[in-house]
Parts: sequence; C-alpha cells; structure tokens
Amino acid sequence: MANRFPPDIDMETPSIARMYDYLLGGKDNFEVDRRACDMLLEEFPETLAYANDNHAFLSRAVSYVAARGVDRFLDLGAGLPTSDNTHQVAQKVNPEARVLYVDNDPIVLAHGRALLAGGQGRTAFLNADIRNGADALLDAPETRSLLEGGRPVCVMTVSLLHCLPDSDDPFGLLERLFARLPSGSCLVYSHVVSDDPETARLTTERILSFGTPWGRVRSPQEAEAAFEGLELVSAWSDGREEGPRAVDCAGWRRPGTEPRARPADPSVRLWEHAGVAFKP
Repeated sequence: MANRFPPDIDMETPSIARMYDYLLGGKDNFEVDRRACDMLLEEFPETLAYANDNHAFLSRAVSYVAARGVDRFLDLGAGLPTSDNTHQVAQKVNPEARVLYVDNDPIVLAHGRALLAGGQGRTAFLNADIRNGADALLDAPETRSLLEGGRPVCVMTVSLLHCLPDSDDPFGLLERLFARLPSGSCLVYSHVVSDDPETARLTTERILSFGTPWGRVRSPQEAEAAFEGLELVSAWSDGREEGPRAVDCAGWRRPGTEPRARPADPSVRLWEHAGVAFKP
C-alpha cells in the first residue's frame, strides 16, 4: 500500500488523520496507526463510538448550515476523505455551495488533488494549517478564488483544536480568524473532552506517547471558549429553545435524540463536545 502515497510519508509514527480514518473503517492507514488506535481503544473503548458520532455530526451540521443559506465552507484540518464529505453534504442542499479543504498532512494532500478532479470548480484544497494565521489562510489565492465576494463563511473545526497544544493558542487563532469574517459567518465545531481530569490526562499522555504531535483533552468548559463572541443555535432537531446548546455530538440535532451536555452513561469518560454558532 505504501507505493500509493507520496515518498515523504512518515510510516513509523501514527498520524491523527490516518488514525481517524481507521476508526471510521477507512483503508488509508498503516499498521502503526492501527496499533495506536487499538491501544487507545483498549484503555478508552468509547473512542470508536465518538469518532463515528462525530462524523455523523459533521453531516448534520453542514446540512443545517447550508439550509440556512450559507454557501461558502472553510474546512480546517479536513482529514482524509470518507463518505459524506463536506462538499458532498453541502452540495446536496445547495449545488452551488463551495468548499475549501485545508490540511497539511501529505496523505490528505494527495487525496485533496483527487477531490479537485470532480469538484466542478466549486471544491479546492489548500495545503496549510490554522497555525499559519488568519491572514495567511484568508489571503491565499485558493481562498480568494473560491470564497470571494464577502459572503458569510462556515468555518469548520471538527476534531481539530484538541490537536493543538495550549502553546499554539488554538482559541486565539480561531478568534482572530472570525474577526476577519463578515456577519452571518458560522462555526461548526467539535472537540474531544472529559469531565474527569484523570481521564483527560491519561488520554493525552497516551496519544503523545505514540510520538504523534497533538494537543490535549480539555474540559467541556475549556472547549466552549471556541464560541466566545458567537451565538449558539439550538441543539434540538426541531429547533426548540431549551436545554444546552453545546452538547455531546451524538445528540446534536439528531432526530429522536435528546441533546445532552454529556453522554447519559456516567461510565463514558470521553466524548466530542459540539455545537454550531453564528457571528452576529
């Protein structure tokens, strides 16, 4: 399988993008990624469920945002393509929706080129990182070409900011990005959290022990810093105005499911805290 990928791929160190691909049942991963995931699942079996719940959240959130009339999407830390990618979901609602994927993983870049082939000019890929800063992202030729016109933009940071350490100022990076976007722009967001400090510490240490660059598991309260200055929408599928708005991703606007601030099962120690919010 290695000859399918660029020669500069590190096959000895697990990659977060490839690990996530494995958890979703994908095939673009290596033995080192599978071993790392299996070790993680042995200690924290809920990892498999929240990875799949998080992908389903992405689909529901993109559909919701597109139905609200937003037709420009900036998918940061996009990861490896799976089923129901952002452009596929958005363009089901609005065929004219445009999606710019952003990632810096070499394998993701290779697949990004494949995405370009069928994008009909409405899908592009930018080899970059949120840590490059708002100006570098928004002033890149790819961004100006695809997301031009001063229209509201949906910024997607799905399972991204927990990959950044505090020293990178992940929430400050996001705040500065939104400062340049027009009113009506929105955030689709999820972040691995735990309300048990020991679980957060052990999970963080386990992932860092693989040699994989990463951030940390944060508390739900820490993760909600991403929504500062934005207005969270209802987490209920029928739009009712009650209950928490930043919730376990498994319940966000999922028909027949009550959205909860944390999983109902108290034995679940890790989940993806999620929400959608708009810039006033």
